[in-house]
Amino acid sequence: MGLKAILSKVFAAWVNTDLNRIRKNAVQLQQKTFEYLVHHAQNTAFGKDHNFNQVKTYEDFKKYVPIRDYEELSSYIKRTANGEADVLWPGKPTYLTKTSGTTSGVKYIPISKESMPEHIKAARNALLSYIHETGKSDFLDGKMIFLQGSPVLAEKAGIPTGRLSGIVAHHVPAYLQKNRLPSYEVNCIEDWEEKVDAIVKETAKEDMRLISGIPPWCQMYFDRLSAISGGKKIKDIFPNFKLFVYGGVNFEPYRSRMQETIGFAIDSIETYPASEGFIAFQDSQKEKGLLLLVNSGIFYEFIPTDEYFNENPTRVSLQDVELDKNYALILNTNAGLWGYSLGDTVKFVSRNPYKILVTGRIKHYISAFGEHVIGEEVEQALMSAANQEGIEIVEFTVAPQVNPQANQLPYHEWFIEFVTEPKDLKSFSLKVDKALQAKNIYYFDLIDGNILQPLIIQSLKKDAFINYMRSQGKLGGQNKVPRLANDRKIADGLKEYIL
Repeated sequence: MGLKAILSKVFAAWVNTDLNRIRKNAVQLQQKTFEYLVHHAQNTAFGKDHNFNQVKTYEDFKKYVPIRDYEELSSYIKRTANGEADVLWPGKPTYLTKTSGTTSGVKYIPISKESMPEHIKAARNALLSYIHETGKSDFLDGKMIFLQGSPVLAEKAGIPTGRLSGIVAHHVPAYLQKNRLPSYEVNCIEDWEEKVDAIVKETAKEDMRLISGIPPWCQMYFDRLSAISGGKKIKDIFPNFKLFVYGGVNFEPYRSRMQETIGFAIDSIETYPASEGFIAFQDSQKEKGLLLLVNSGIFYEFIPTDEYFNENPTRVSLQDVELDKNYALILNTNAGLWGYSLGDTVKFVSRNPYKILVTGRIKHYISAFGEHVIGEEVEQALMSAANQEGIEIVEFTVAPQVNPQANQLPYHEWFIEFVTEPKDLKSFSLKVDKALQAKNIYYFDLIDGNILQPLIIQSLKKDAFINYMRSQGKLGGQNKVPRLANDRKIADGLKEYIL
């Protein structure tokens, strides 16, 4: 064991002591964060417009600060992105993260000098929590790869601007730089497929021990590694590969295929980073859920998902959340986002400490018939049937079919790329449908009342989703395939790939 691996255990123990303090004082730390944020922003344009000088309690805050998504907050964000100081947070942002919006085109999310270190600390602590719990630190003695966006930054009004993963690449601690791949030159390649091929070439002979990225794009990297190695398993290419770190999507639909490609059930750490802030990470291999980061410059609010679209939905802080209830996640941050609807839904699986699961997107659902089916439900329904039959899934998405052929009832149409197709697709479809009915009572009622017919699965050609994402200019990086849509834009785009 190398010196770096040995010292990491000492550091991990020290960090865990601090995390234990945070776990035990979550509500109090959230209150301190709330007071800090409001105090520091009271002389900003937003603070003045929203009476921060009169805000003494969370109830005051809710009275003055409405819930807004990016589009609704954009008038302030645009001023910030155009170089104006003291708009949402004191001074100017250190960076602007550039993301693709759904209705607003390109989105620019501010990162402040106060918020940037929290991204790095959270990623570090996720690894140290793993080391402390498992005692495994050998991965630090080998190479690590982070499949991410280009670190090349542009400027907007004098503010460095780029993808979050590219910005973070500039802040990798010095003690990890020698272990880190790909090289800067390869990391700067913009075309995703060209970049993956270059990474494969650069890493194929290296001692890779930790690999990190969004699961479908890591799978693409593994597939290409295997292809140039004569079909070898990843464990035979990288015999010391110990740890997979991921975020961005639920890993479960990808797990069985990835483990088959790797050759064993590798340890994994789930993280929950966003351009708006690093929200949570998996702190245990034994316990369910992601530890909510309550002392990292973010004050959280939660809206029950069934009230989200109400005119005056319930807003609660951490101390009033309930277990196993879906909430829309609202952020107030030390980069100047206020009452900001991130768009994600979460539920708590523990209050001691506060741990969450990411259950979907508030706008990614199907409710064409009043059923309000969410991402967690479709993922669990599909995986329960797939696990029963030993079927591996590459990728999938679901959309409503409200205008079926004559004499047909409407239905949910599932587009699935299988590793191997079920022997009886109709029987498999019925299993998925029964599982979804068990998850969602409204969907059950619609099927039982003959308003909907059972779901229909369209089996897609190999690489259908890769080809579709390529056609949309969204291949690789932080791009993800939405699992659910209440319209047929994605579904219609996938029709040409049906077997």
